[in-house]
Amino acid sequence: MEDRAALMPTDVSSRVGFFDRFAGRASNLASRAPFFAACVLLVVVWLLQGVLVILLNGDLASFLDAKYQLEINTTTTIVTFLLVAVLQNSQTRNDQATQHKLNAIADGLADLMSNIAEVHDRDPLRNDIRELQAAVGLESKEGTSENEAA
Repeated sequence: MEDRAALMPTDVSSRVGFFDRFAGRASNLASRAPFFAACVLLVVVWLLQGVLVILLNGDLASFLDAKYQLEINTTTTIVTFLLVAVLQNSQTRNDQATQHKLNAIADGLADLMSNIAEVHDRDPLRNDIRELQAAVGLESKEGTSENEAA
């Protein structure tokens, strides 16, 4: 197919940068049950520590005003912020890979339909071919990211 703007799988570099490798590993780690269990354990330890502070000091205010409240809130905010960035990187790369695969399938199907149309000389099939060829690269027209248009 000539003059297609869509990036095909053969055009994609197999080199993966350091951050992409890191994001992939972190995403795999964060999506597993042991990571979730560690997060739940952290919350349970925090709650038990709060109960212990309340029992030792005798009031809820000592738990609410404790220094570790600020520390746990800051830590969880930072970890959440970093995980969102890492997971978004992985999701974006997965979306791009899926789009490249769909482009390849559509391109191959358009070529096949072109060959069939030439053999059988069918005009209605040519309209379908043009529509399919227009669909290749459609994400660059409908996407919101600047690098999708390239």
